[in-house]
Amino acid sequence: MKQKHSIRFSIIAVLLGLGVFWALVSAQDVATKGYPNENFLADAQWLNSHINDPKLVIVDVREKKYLKDVFIPGAIHLEWKQFQESATARGIGGVFIGVDRAQAILGQAGIARGDTVVLYDTIDRDGGATSSYLFWVLDVLGHGSKMVLERGIEAWVEAGFKTAAGPRPAEPVLYQAPVQELRMDRWADGAFIQARLGDPFYQILDVRSADEYLGVKLNEGLDGKPLKAGHIPSAYNVEYKQNWGDGKSKAVKTYADLQTLYAGLDPNRSVITYCHSGRRGSFSYFILRLMGFENVSLYDSSWFEWGNNGLFFPVETQARRLVGGLPGASAQDAAKGAPLANQKKSEAGSKSAGGYVSCGG
Repeated sequence: MKQKHSIRFSIIAVLLGLGVFWALVSAQDVATKGYPNENFLADAQWLNSHINDPKLVIVDVREKKYLKDVFIPGAIHLEWKQFQESATARGIGGVFIGVDRAQAILGQAGIARGDTVVLYDTIDRDGGATSSYLFWVLDVLGHGSKMVLERGIEAWVEAGFKTAAGPRPAEPVLYQAPVQELRMDRWADGAFIQARLGDPFYQILDVRSADEYLGVKLNEGLDGKPLKAGHIPSAYNVEYKQNWGDGKSKAVKTYADLQTLYAGLDPNRSVITYCHSGRRGSFSYFILRLMGFENVSLYDSSWFEWGNNGLFFPVETQARRLVGGLPGASAQDAAKGAPLANQKKSEAGSKSAGGYVSCGG
């Protein structure tokens, strides 16, 4: 009898231990996940503690069909799709509207150059994959302080914080980025990529599904006809959904797990992300920036342009696998604020050591 009690207590102790472990894992906040650029990702607790900051602008980027009359108090509504348009004559959708029009929209929405912008969307629409498009726009504009709210409006509601039935009215201001602060190198197009195929300095990341990457599933152009099958030559495939710890909560993986996911990707070289129309590609762009990658760009026209049958860009269907060590040491150094001059010196040193000079850009 005594032995039976002992076994029962042992089982209970193990179950309690697992419960505590699971609670600790579930409660893990952004600050404990170890991202080199953790200031790019906010959680609901952080936002609630800063919600009255006069320099903070909360931006709801959801499309109208996802709003459900629930907003974070004080948020303005600025739909992410306002920053895209269709280039009908070229048969390409999902094209970025450009820096001039983007600045005009931001100013009309009441966003000033010095504001801290917190973007949120909904896990009903890929949690973070629409906020990240506006994050990329702000990154191109060289906007200093910008964050994505992890798990969007659901995280806020589940944390038990108050909600509002509508957005606050915007008070227009002038948004003007100094030319020298623009980061146009974060915006890639098809001609730029084609000129660099075979250049080992550039790593191309296709974030679509494996079926799209391999050409098993075909995307459609604006005319409804199938685009080319396959992917950009030399591109690796890491689907954007793999950035989440699970498909239900859509919380971002820890830094350690992201390092494993992107093992073989070199943070000292350039990375270009793409998908079908730039939205999914912007999420992986955001994740790499969160990981401390500095030289990242988004090919916003993506497969809409590259797979267009009238544009003659080369494609392949061969699967390529990332091989190599964990990205991290260089990214962590960058996150610690290493002087830019030293970073450039280090990068230049690594290239010359291999006897290679990139065609640049």
